[in-house]
Amino acid sequence: MSKQTLSGKRIAFLATDGFEQVELTKPWDSIKDAGAEVVLVSPKTGKIQGMNHDEKADTFKVDKAVDSVSAEDFDGLVLPGGVANPDALRMCEDSVSFVRDFFKQHKPVAAICHGPWTLIEADVVRGRRVTSWPSLKTDLKNAGANWVDEECVCDEGLVTSRNPDDLPAFCDKAIEEFAEGKHAEQTA
Repeated sequence: MSKQTLSGKRIAFLATDGFEQVELTKPWDSIKDAGAEVVLVSPKTGKIQGMNHDEKADTFKVDKAVDSVSAEDFDGLVLPGGVANPDALRMCEDSVSFVRDFFKQHKPVAAICHGPWTLIEADVVRGRRVTSWPSLKTDLKNAGANWVDEECVCDEGLVTSRNPDDLPAFCDKAIEEFAEGKHAEQTA
């Protein structure tokens, strides 16, 4: 990828305690290397706890509280997985509204592993082709999504992947979608 592919773009990463660390750091580094400004947004201020599966990993400084930003401030959104992270985010109305607003504004969103749980709560997966960690299959189908078991799925600006093994394809596709910008069919 060209270092300038995302020059001038601002990409939000929405996470809280319990995110799978590599699902934040790999996309973060890839998107930043492609020229974007990356911003860690959270319902928490201060620092949030990363995880390596079920073991505590590093902490990360939050750049902006979710209640102080708007989807209008960004060109795209990344939702890392981890079990506790999206479970907490879907219980935070400011986070759910923030996610939903990206779809209302037709902006690209990339979610990996358990990240689509927050998409379900935002009611933005109905009729969409997606993938995720296998345990979310029934939840996504019940929310109206067409769940498939593939490395990386892109449906009109919505990029989803299953797990950390899929990160190379996930990062490449997310960068491509962020570079393309708004997608008319990306809507709530």
